[in-house]
Amino acid sequence: MRILEAAEQEFGEKGFHDAAITGITQRAGVAMGTFYVHFKSKEEIFRTLIVHMGKLTRSWIGQRVAEAPSRLEAERMGLQAFIEFVRQHKNLYRIVNEAQFVAPEAYRDYYAAFSQAYQRRLDEAVGRGEIEPGNNEHRAWALIGASVFLGQHYGIWDDSVDLQDVTSNVGDLIVNGLSRKGDGKTDNKGDRE
Repeated sequence: MRILEAAEQEFGEKGFHDAAITGITQRAGVAMGTFYVHFKSKEEIFRTLIVHMGKLTRSWIGQRVAEAPSRLEAERMGLQAFIEFVRQHKNLYRIVNEAQFVAPEAYRDYYAAFSQAYQRRLDEAVGRGEIEPGNNEHRAWALIGASVFLGQHYGIWDDSVDLQDVTSNVGDLIVNGLSRKGDGKTDNKGDRE
């Protein structure tokens, strides 16, 4: 929808408080009346944009990991897809971060939708024997947190870095953790078994 694309630009460039409905309609090339047919207020289109961007991001990633041979490879591919998406949608972080204060429920829902989808995929991987059983809610939030900051750093702050290098190193961390190669496993308290 052109109006949502225009809203992404307007909110991303100006922030919620300085963005204007007239700016959105001018960018979209539509009349003010057209805006009000779809949205009641600036707040409503902002909340709708958060939902839209979440769906767009998850769809983008889902398409790129659909052929992954394993959950662990899907993690690497998904991270790369996410950072690529951020590089193409640099306004994403400003909009989502601002939602924390402007539309806190939309902000929570944005990340909760990611977490629920992530947990399902991790549960499926456990069921296939691809990963160790564990608390997949905790795992999902940890992986989301890592992705958010990796996306911010390598998608916005320094988008010149080779993504293959980033995803290879982070993929190794996901697969092997921080343990030294060849060391025995540790229990969840850090003690050797």
